[in-house]
Amino acid sequence: MISSLFICHGGPSIVFEKNEYTTFLKEFGSKMIPKAIVVFTAHWENEITTISSINGIYDMIYDFYGFPKELYALKYPAKGSQEIALKAKSLLTNCGIESHLDEKRGLDHGAWDILYLMYPDAEIPVVQVSVNPFMPMEEQYKIGEALKSLGEEDILVIGSGSTVHNLSTLADVKEPIRWAVEFDDWLVNKVEHKKLDELFSYQKLAPHATLAVPREEHMVPLFIALGSGHKNKPVLLHRSYNFGTLTYLIFEC
Repeated sequence: MISSLFICHGGPSIVFEKNEYTTFLKEFGSKMIPKAIVVFTAHWENEITTISSINGIYDMIYDFYGFPKELYALKYPAKGSQEIALKAKSLLTNCGIESHLDEKRGLDHGAWDILYLMYPDAEIPVVQVSVNPFMPMEEQYKIGEALKSLGEEDILVIGSGSTVHNLSTLADVKEPIRWAVEFDDWLVNKVEHKKLDELFSYQKLAPHATLAVPREEHMVPLFIALGSGHKNKPVLLHRSYNFGTLTYLIFEC
């Protein structure tokens, strides 16, 4: 049995950073060794859940601009798994959830930056899955629930996104900005006690929700991870901040 994770993936340059968050990711990855990884990334959006289905090495997607040139030369030679992709598709179908397979798309930084830190040898098969930010959070949770049995086979489901994700609010400060902390305080409390009804309505109930989450693609992976997890009380494994409002949270679900 392996627990699902929600991981804030941060910016792509995180792969070159040395701080408490990158140290935690490296150490945690060395202890949790799954059979395969299924990662829902906030940087791949589709109306219908779409699952990468290849057996070879993924192409890299550099879905960002303005970063140091060495970042565009970085490679993470992860291999896919059509077997795991088909398994995930079958589980979704069994729960009445439509899905498609994709044999062309590469890995975006919502997947490769955290995997580069956690599993630098790229030896674990990876299946990348899209998100639809326009679906209600109850439906996102059901997508996760459909994949719950993957954890029983030591297949790690990761929701890769962010909680506070408003790039216009980033600041060159050392301490986190209060409103971002207050939003995360509310969220952490509800997640740890698995208050699903309140979480599903976080936009109305959480303080500063509109400011923290101007668009929901980075929140969706949290609800998928919660749905696929096995813990009655998810555990906050790490919490830190960068640039005032860039949240680094990890939940074990």
